[in-house]
Amino acid sequence: MLMSKYQSTIGMEIHVELKTESKMFCDSKNGLGLEKEPNVNICPVCTGQPGTLPVPNKKAIEFVQMAGLALNCQLRKESKFDRKNYFYPDLPKGYQISQYDQPLCEKGKMEVGGKEIGITRIHLEEDTGKLVHPKGADHTLVDFNRAGVPLMELVTEPDFENGTEARLFCQKLQQICRYLEISEADMEKGHMRCEVNISLHKEGEDRLSGTKVEVKNINSFRFVEKAIDYEIKRQTEVLEKGEKVVQETRGYDSDRDATVSQRVKEEAHDYRYFPEPDIPPLKFTDDQIELLRRRLPELPEAKKKRFAEEYNLSAENIEVIASDKDLAEYFEDVISEVKEKKTCGEVAADEKKCVTLSANYIVSELQKHLVKNNQSIKEIKITPENYAELIGFVADGKINSSAAQIVLEEMYRTGADPEHIISEKNLAQVSDEKELENIVQKVLDANPKSVEDYRAGKTNALQFLMGQVMSATKGKANPGIVTEILKNKLQ
Repeated sequence: MLMSKYQSTIGMEIHVELKTESKMFCDSKNGLGLEKEPNVNICPVCTGQPGTLPVPNKKAIEFVQMAGLALNCQLRKESKFDRKNYFYPDLPKGYQISQYDQPLCEKGKMEVGGKEIGITRIHLEEDTGKLVHPKGADHTLVDFNRAGVPLMELVTEPDFENGTEARLFCQKLQQICRYLEISEADMEKGHMRCEVNISLHKEGEDRLSGTKVEVKNINSFRFVEKAIDYEIKRQTEVLEKGEKVVQETRGYDSDRDATVSQRVKEEAHDYRYFPEPDIPPLKFTDDQIELLRRRLPELPEAKKKRFAEEYNLSAENIEVIASDKDLAEYFEDVISEVKEKKTCGEVAADEKKCVTLSANYIVSELQKHLVKNNQSIKEIKITPENYAELIGFVADGKINSSAAQIVLEEMYRTGADPEHIISEKNLAQVSDEKELENIVQKVLDANPKSVEDYRAGKTNALQFLMGQVMSATKGKANPGIVTEILKNKLQ
């Protein structure tokens, strides 16, 4: 298969709704546009009534600045708001208060897959309302609950070359927003919306020489990747026919896995930006910026690096645990409880073994229940102390892995103490050597053919005999001890 003679240049614009208590320029409650009833969190300011004045939300400004610091941006000492003029039915004022030439943050970067992606700017604006199209009706309704919700916009440099890089960037940005607690950045709920700009150029030509096409309002990470891949293929086919790519705005249709034309793309001058006359310029001191820097939490990449060094976890476990701030905190709370139980003598096993088991059970078993029940780690009934107690029982060989899964499932369902569940369900592991020797001998006596096979070099016979012992003990025999007893008796 011949490689395409065209190369792609891709940039992104990502909008993130900020979870402040009130809206961007008024004191209406910020429900992120997810209210069940239309037009309940509105006021004269966010519905654009004549004579009203906007007052900037300080918390929203700080949220954007913290995002800028987390993304290695330069924070401007002077910034301002601007009016962006265009008409949509869901934009009540007929213009949007945004930022143009003096954004809050500039010149940042994020590493994705070993590649540095430049961040041109991060600025702050207000969200629009929503249009509602009743099925079968000949009219459209407008819900202004979302109008005025603080909206952070991040614009990247055109540094992406494919859909995978763009998807990974969006996923990492979501993690950072959640770590900073400025937004849930849930794409399905519309907290985070992505737009991509894609152009193609021939190898050796200026990478910005192609005609840029924008694909708007993509609402899942997977669709970001698929929309880019489709658009690269579409533009390549257009160019190979000798035709010109049209500069336009397109949308992604997930049902057809295709982008569709929506409108001709506006240029910046079409918006007639000018400074917002009702909001004075913003000025920030070094001390203010330093205070925000001190408020930054340990960010995902730093946490992943520390988990590798401090806990020696596998890369797969680190990726799952550290990608969720709450899950990472839960894991470390568990490890703290394990260490305390070690100090008190409640757990005899090596600490490193307990740490590894804690991570393995979180990633495999606990995650399974979280996904099945669509819950977050904050919603579960298992306390870190009880989870650590369960890990201690497993590490010390008091229960085997099969029993541990049963116990964990019951703990997840009821929040009960693991020792109580083990006792109630009679799940304690049999480790008494004399008792196990008697059981093993009975199994050997009942299976002379398997004994002969093993002594003849057929090692699979050992697994069969092990299975018979486990069956006789209803899965409660300590497999390590049973293996040793079997090998000794089969010599």
